[in-house]
Amino acid sequence: MNRTIAVLAAGMVAAALVPGVAYAGGPKVTTVASGLDNPRGLAFSLDGDLYVAESGRGGSDGCFAGPEGEACLGSSGAVTKIEHGKQKRVLSGLPSVAAPAGTNALGPTDVVARGGSIAFTVGLGAAPDQRTKLPEAAQGLSTLRSDGYRGLKTVADLGTYEATANPDGGALDTNPTSVIASPWGYTAVDAGGNSLLGVGPTGKVWTIATFADHDGAQAVPTAVAQGPDGALYVGELTGFPFKPGSARVYKVWPGKQPEVFADGFTNIIDVAFDRHGTLYVLEIAKDGLTAGPPAGALIKVGENGSHETVLDTGLTAPGGLAIKGNAAYISNCGTCAGQGTVVRVPLK
Repeated sequence: MNRTIAVLAAGMVAAALVPGVAYAGGPKVTTVASGLDNPRGLAFSLDGDLYVAESGRGGSDGCFAGPEGEACLGSSGAVTKIEHGKQKRVLSGLPSVAAPAGTNALGPTDVVARGGSIAFTVGLGAAPDQRTKLPEAAQGLSTLRSDGYRGLKTVADLGTYEATANPDGGALDTNPTSVIASPWGYTAVDAGGNSLLGVGPTGKVWTIATFADHDGAQAVPTAVAQGPDGALYVGELTGFPFKPGSARVYKVWPGKQPEVFADGFTNIIDVAFDRHGTLYVLEIAKDGLTAGPPAGALIKVGENGSHETVLDTGLTAPGGLAIKGNAAYISNCGTCAGQGTVVRVPLK
């Protein structure tokens, strides 16, 4: 699937959340970071700092014809740290591909903090060999990278794994969108390859699971979280025609086939558990990606798979979800250059 997050129209209207405004019938939402470039995945460190992957705004290192029109390459990708109410880019100069206006970027897509280092995935949204046709700055696309006491390094080339292993047996395509820390190292989602991947400390990559087509579309997994039971929970976007209600959350035990844990969602972009073990699902477009400017929604999932909407106003193409204490943190306007935010949503 060579079009996941980047299918959104470059001319969409960005809707900003206003700090401290309570939406009708909803929780009081506050903004904790602003001015972000295409913000996507979020993660907390053990000391409570919040990290945000920014896909950047492309650049001037060369433009080419992409699947949604002209795309321009640059080194504007970044990772931002939010500490004690202050935000700072702690990593910059990372690969980024975006529309000329800087919207709908592909670059850093998710981040995880462990020990004294952070690791992050970098997307691509194309066949792995497309990287060789782009300027040198593009070579970091479709990788898992880390930054720690040894500096910035590539942990694993997920694009090369897709090219050689092709886990789902379909057309070669790669777009890493999610990563978490695991006992074996890391677990990553390749939305383009429809696969869930394990990554060891030495960079070895293996397939944990693949996800079959259903409802006339590819699964397109986008997010992974570890549940309180130790299983891996994977949310899916579903491919074109992005049918409302067709997205699922899968429960995955390594070595076993994925099983449907909950269904009836629309275009899932992230999943997370709270401290009580309750699953929350973030939809990038609650009415479907073809329904117009993408309005997102945060949904609480009951033990029986029921849905309870926590917030479905004020979210425009949200890109990531993290939960700490009694609050959810969402990267909002995840396809916007310079207008992205992180918002805090209190949970019951």
